[in-house]
Amino acid sequence: MNDPIVDEVRRVRDAHAARFGYDLDAIFRDIKEQEKKSGRKFVSLGPLVAEPNQALQSTRPASTVSGSTPAEADRPGS
Repeated sequence: MNDPIVDEVRRVRDAHAARFGYDLDAIFRDIKEQEKKSGRKFVSLGPLVAEPNQALQSTRPASTVSGSTPAEADRPGS
């Protein structure tokens, strides 16, 4: 299924990249220059810092059933 809007965006993006020989550093510099010339304010959020997931922190071993070892407690009929 083709979407004409997606197709157009891809054509424009490819034409822009081709102007710079598909050099990502050159493309990046051009985009940054366009941002400066636009006069608009662009916000950079910076890197995200992941907080530890408390649910995944280590816990103490599970207690055993009636003195058996954990492996014995997991067997059917124990």
